[in-house]
Amino acid sequence: MTPETRRQALRRMKIIAGQVQALDKQLEDDRYCMDILDLSLSIQRALRSLDGLVIEGHLRTHVVEQINSGESDRAVNELLRLYKVQGPAEG
Repeated sequence: MTPETRRQALRRMKIIAGQVQALDKQLEDDRYCMDILDLSLSIQRALRSLDGLVIEGHLRTHVVEQINSGESDRAVNELLRLYKVQGPAEG
């Protein structure tokens, strides 16, 4: 991944870590269920956003390098594995 993508990913992780700590506190404090769910869903969206950033970084760096060096099967297999784990995008 590029240095800029890495910087952005680390920044997002710090935000997510803070959200997870806040969620832990909400659970410990027995907060209202909808407040807990709102924060939990927000964390899940933030993680999906982080995933998208990392995937884009992978495509722009490693996949391009793999294709250029004749390792296109490896690139395709990695992306297929990711697709099988994640499933198709919701539409």
